[in-house]
Amino acid sequence: MPPQSTSWQQSLKAFLHPRVVTMFFYGFSAGIPLLLIFSSLSLWLREAGIDRSTVTYFSWAALAYSFKFLWAPLIDRLPIPGLTRWLGRRRAWLLVAQATVAISVFSISLVDPTQPGALNLMAFAVVMLGFTAATQDIVIDAYRIESAGAELQALMSSSYIAGYRIGMLTSGAGSLVLASWLGSTSEAYSYPAWQTTYAVMALTMLVGAITTLIIREPDNPRTSPYQYSSSQYLKFLTIFVAGIATFISVYVMTAELATALRTTLTDLLHNGVLSGLIVETLRLTLAILTVAVVIKALSLTPLYEKRLVTESYLEPVRDFFQRYGKRLALLLLVFIGFYRISDIVLGVISNVFFEDIGFTKTEIAGVVKTFGLFMTIAGGFLGGLLAVRHGVIRVLYLGAFLTVATNLLFLWLAYAGHDIRILYAVISADNLTAGLASAAFVAFLSQLTNVSFTAVQYAIFSSLMTLLPKTIGGYSGSMVDNLGYPGFFLLASLMGVPVLGLIYLIQRHEAFRQ
Repeated sequence: MPPQSTSWQQSLKAFLHPRVVTMFFYGFSAGIPLLLIFSSLSLWLREAGIDRSTVTYFSWAALAYSFKFLWAPLIDRLPIPGLTRWLGRRRAWLLVAQATVAISVFSISLVDPTQPGALNLMAFAVVMLGFTAATQDIVIDAYRIESAGAELQALMSSSYIAGYRIGMLTSGAGSLVLASWLGSTSEAYSYPAWQTTYAVMALTMLVGAITTLIIREPDNPRTSPYQYSSSQYLKFLTIFVAGIATFISVYVMTAELATALRTTLTDLLHNGVLSGLIVETLRLTLAILTVAVVIKALSLTPLYEKRLVTESYLEPVRDFFQRYGKRLALLLLVFIGFYRISDIVLGVISNVFFEDIGFTKTEIAGVVKTFGLFMTIAGGFLGGLLAVRHGVIRVLYLGAFLTVATNLLFLWLAYAGHDIRILYAVISADNLTAGLASAAFVAFLSQLTNVSFTAVQYAIFSSLMTLLPKTIGGYSGSMVDNLGYPGFFLLASLMGVPVLGLIYLIQRHEAFRQ
């Protein structure tokens, strides 16, 4: 018994390690922006009288989290004039990201969505929030890996997740309670209430900024054998900016054509959701292909620094395919892209659903946000314990199955209507499952990542796991309009069924049998 007692004492003491405590505050800072893009913003727009389809389109702003691998190498390489020399590479980018997140949130607060043309301004500010928040995530992940050895990584991750959930509670339940207390309800919309709420949320980013100024810069475990000049870094940045500008230009120039084509297809197919999905898929494909052509053309100019691009983008990808082989690597990427599809697609419109069936913001904040938070944390601890005892693959199976099953419980709530007891039951099952599945999934992604390329590879994995779900989630409002809530919940649950087959195929490979 004495050795076990000593072990518990050592573990508890390790939670007070400065790096572990730092990750709690960074988790809080990272957890603030997400719900300001998703649920809180959805309820604001819904109270302002914006239709469901438009409300859920705003969730696409969070696609920045799914494309962050594109600029992760830039964050990893580019110095910030003045700040990098003063704070160091990681802290400089952290401070810039946290400041721009706060500015983006405050910019959203300045827009009343009921005014003519205001939705376009709000969309721009929300996209900026998604981009800057995803940038903060990239740097925090890199900081966590570089600031401590393997013996502290598990504790740092636990601390980060706890802080992240509290940050989500603050921007989720906190913003709903504050907006309601300031006088905005579904029956009586108040722009000043939401304006003040988002301004207060912007101030919460001071937690992360102060942390950045206090901590010390981590060591860089992997340095490049080559030294690059400021002009070479500037060329690298110029190519990236050109790609982004091209992507945006394609979307702007095809806006009218897309509207006309969507109308034509809707008349032809008699299905607005399918027509919108086809048109936006074509639009995205055209934008990506155009960017590829522009980048290829720029690669023939002096702007293209081949060695820098190869180190930043190609080596992390090449390493992954070399370690697992082409077929297994592709299977793993498909699995990563699909594992959370059912959960995320349903989550985009869940808060709107709760309000539509009669729950108040206070009830949503108390049950969904606060009580749900503790159920998610409990699920995370349970998932971690089961993964240690029975292996990650088995818990991935369990998480995938329970996700399909618990999402079907929303059908029960849809037919029952405003029943607080059923809401508690559904949230208990759904959030416990989400925590369990997430814990196993993060453990699985960590096993896939090569420490030498952690920042870029982890950014690729975490981007991929939300790309397809968030894209489809943007149409969730249109799906509800066409299918109704029961039909939508059934469809969202069935989306998770193929995941079970993907896990089986992965487990057949020697590397994942144990």
